[in-house]
Amino acid sequence: MNDGPNTPPAAAITHAPADRKGRQLTGERPQEGVTPDSLLALHAAGYRTVIERLGRGSVLDVGCGQGFESARFLGPDRRVVGVDYSAEAVDLARSKYGDAGLEVAQMNALALGFEQGGFDWACSSHLIEHFDEPEGHVAELARVVADDGTVFFLTPNAPADFENPFHIHLFEPPELRALLTKYFHDVTIQGLDAVPHVKADFTARRVKAEKVLRLDFLDLRHKIPRAWYVGFYAWVLPKAYRLIARGDAGGSTGITADDFFVTDDLDTTTMVLFATASRPRRAV
Repeated sequence: MNDGPNTPPAAAITHAPADRKGRQLTGERPQEGVTPDSLLALHAAGYRTVIERLGRGSVLDVGCGQGFESARFLGPDRRVVGVDYSAEAVDLARSKYGDAGLEVAQMNALALGFEQGGFDWACSSHLIEHFDEPEGHVAELARVVADDGTVFFLTPNAPADFENPFHIHLFEPPELRALLTKYFHDVTIQGLDAVPHVKADFTARRVKAEKVLRLDFLDLRHKIPRAWYVGFYAWVLPKAYRLIARGDAGGSTGITADDFFVTDDLDTTTMVLFATASRPRRAV
């Protein structure tokens, strides 16, 4: 990797709001104390997996949210920049972790305000599935990392995911590999999975959610304008977590990132795909 950060100074960071294809993700954004322990642990395990593979240099975390995961990338030999479409999330991340060294900017993940090759590393955690055109997201990340740079992608494994209006484009391993190979020379697809009792926790919550969805016996959620469904989902999800998953948040379950592991054995039950994409292809 490069010897040091290649990113522009903070003054050179542009603040670009999300366009119509940058979906509003507030309804399912991980929130400490609200989101179930198992989901927070899943996200934390993904970041831990990335950290284990990081070297020194500059790191970009796209979709950084409230910044509590991005801050884990900080180190004496790393510069870390987090970007998110949400001004509220960016302000919160800056106020909580700015003094620790985390730089944060409001940007659209499809049009990042950085020069080509400006980062040694980049992370896209549970973001690529939210775009109408995920290829644009991949192309942008390939553009902003160095010639020897690496991007890490975490996204739900399509067969194992549950209905979610925010998840617009789900991937199975072959499709994800094919897309990333268009933009990177070296691509590895692995899985992030959980120990049996944690997978059982996800299954139990899915069964509860399916019971709720069965109340929509006329399938109205798929007949009304999609924007209405998304807006309702964003509003109701935190409340549903508090009601349906009562007792599953705030650390009461004991589920942690240690209950998740990386695997090369992928099947339809593997929870998350973990892709490592290195050496971006440059147009001649």
